[in-house]
Amino acid sequence: MTSADGTPAVTAVIGVGVMGEALVSGLVRAGRPPATMLLGEKRPERAAELRERYGIAVVDNVEAAAGAQTVVLVVKPQDMSEVLEEVAGSIRPGQLVVSLAAGITTAFLESRLPDGVAVVRVMPNTPALVDQGMLTISPGRHCEEEHLAEVEALLASTGKVLRLPEKHQDAATAISGSGPGYVFFVVESMIEAGVHLGLPRGTATELVVQTLVGSAAMLAETGDHPVVLREQVTSPAGTTAAALRELEIHGVRAAFLAALRAAHDRSRSLAEGS
Repeated sequence: MTSADGTPAVTAVIGVGVMGEALVSGLVRAGRPPATMLLGEKRPERAAELRERYGIAVVDNVEAAAGAQTVVLVVKPQDMSEVLEEVAGSIRPGQLVVSLAAGITTAFLESRLPDGVAVVRVMPNTPALVDQGMLTISPGRHCEEEHLAEVEALLASTGKVLRLPEKHQDAATAISGSGPGYVFFVVESMIEAGVHLGLPRGTATELVVQTLVGSAAMLAETGDHPVVLREQVTSPAGTTAAALRELEIHGVRAAFLAALRAAHDRSRSLAEGS
């Protein structure tokens, strides 16, 4: 995206915590010039750290919003109303506002910004920290193809980007947004099981992590349904079959369905409570 005079457009990132910095570092690694970015950060110590690390100008939120064509809000859902109130007077039609806050709808954003401002809702996840994120994006009422393309270009440095109707964003939040937490929980449980079976913790960790990496690679590279891959490793009356029987007896599948429904419903309630 370029500005009206043909110069590179400026992108402001407001909220440079873990996810915000993941985006900034990804953009820098992808070759985005620091001069085309602004960071909004209030804490002096953190601002100095970011300037030193990335060579990007760090200003207050209002100045960041006023000086950019694309404004990326990477704040907690409960803080979104306050941040929008702070920067709304500096936002103008023609700018693009991108939100990475769980549960915050495009309608919520549009109702607190000047009429006609294009907004895009994004649901990221933490593997973006290692450039392996899964990010879903949904357009607001005033969003055009060029806005979606700009957001895709911004986020591509941190992982895979998928366009999604906004009605599915709460489900995406439950699956991919919160998903790493479930995976880490399963990994933690498998490591503990290994320790209980007599393995040193370091050995159990290495076995579990590499098994996870390899299994994920098989899913991604073969394109086979997980049922097919599971059946390939499940011999009749074998060790895997014995383990899976215990998981079914303990209702693990039903527990996952209930857990993801809870995450979905919580995502939906976040905007209502903002």
